[in-house]
Amino acid sequence: MKKYLVGGAVRDKLLGYPFHERDWVVTGATEKQMLDLGYQQVGKDFPVFLHPETKEEYALARLERKSGHGYSGFEIDARPEVTLEQDLSRRDLTINAIAEDKAGEIVDPFNGVSDIENKLLRHVSNAFVEDPVRVLRVARFAARYHHLGFKVADETLELMKQLVSNGELEHLVAERVWNEMQRALTEKDPSVFFEVLREVGALKVLLPEIDILFGVPNPEQWHPEIDTGIHTLMVLTQAAKLSHLALVRFAALCHDLGKGITPKEFWPKHHGHEKAGIKIINRLCERLKIPREFRELACLGSEYHLHSHKVFELKPKTLLKMMEAFDIYRRRERFEHFLDISEADSRGRTGFEHKLYPQREYLEKAMEVILTITNKTLDDPSITGKAISEALRKARLVALKQLNANHH
Repeated sequence: MKKYLVGGAVRDKLLGYPFHERDWVVTGATEKQMLDLGYQQVGKDFPVFLHPETKEEYALARLERKSGHGYSGFEIDARPEVTLEQDLSRRDLTINAIAEDKAGEIVDPFNGVSDIENKLLRHVSNAFVEDPVRVLRVARFAARYHHLGFKVADETLELMKQLVSNGELEHLVAERVWNEMQRALTEKDPSVFFEVLREVGALKVLLPEIDILFGVPNPEQWHPEIDTGIHTLMVLTQAAKLSHLALVRFAALCHDLGKGITPKEFWPKHHGHEKAGIKIINRLCERLKIPREFRELACLGSEYHLHSHKVFELKPKTLLKMMEAFDIYRRRERFEHFLDISEADSRGRTGFEHKLYPQREYLEKAMEVILTITNKTLDDPSITGKAISEALRKARLVALKQLNANHH
């Protein structure tokens, strides 16, 4: 029995990149031997075990044969005869097919080390086309290592295109797509994930709501970059600078989806795109089974981002109504997330990347003003029942008027 460190930990160690998990492959062992040693089995479909003390994952070396469509269409062979090289050969990218033995020696049958040096994301073998999830994984690694100068190898892009044209992506389970997308949203350059998907034709299949934005024009005076798809990815890039949360980044990605359905005769204007986007976001979230908090923030972001940009012209009544739509009394952090989205939208335009966004400070003040007015502030025992909420509303509107007057 031999144990090897494999995958991400070896790759990131060679890259000098932080990593948190270590995965192991075991050759020459049976399931029974592992259980006898006190390992705990976790994989039902293939033999993966948790170490009795470290709880790190140890998988028996295995081979997979394609037997159907999609992620689950594989037959597994994990007999003790399966070699380390055979196990590594079924991995997606060469940089993920490097192992390290107990003595710290590198085992690199597919030249992953030289691909790390040349900053290339390259497939291990033509078995790559057997699993459509790999299209998403490669795009995600491209987003993760883009800042280090990594690119997807041309021949790997060709295989990704082949997977798309074979219709394999249609067999992907919604949860798998969202899982990869959510992870990609937390990477250093999330917009690269969508760029790579678009380049191989996968965006159209998996996220048509985003794909359709490319080629849709915006008015040039507000949008020097003109194209809505380009603007959307620029906004995502800015959102990634303002927040590390996938939640905020997803909402930033969705803020202009309504522009994708503006009839051409109205271009480059998009009246009502804020509300139009809500239906599209709901449909997208439904299809990919995206969690509710993501959907809620994205819908609010779509509906109110123009309110934020025009806050200095808003009537106190409209401003208060917007704040209440976010439920700031109980969920103040949700409004703070929204301010990240609005600021990212403002900066996600050519030439505006470093421009200040004074609306943010004003909206933060407005929120503080509203939140300080409570039942205690009224200090009038004669006000009871329904009259309380009416009195609070009046007091909040007066305070917002005052704030507006001071600003002007």
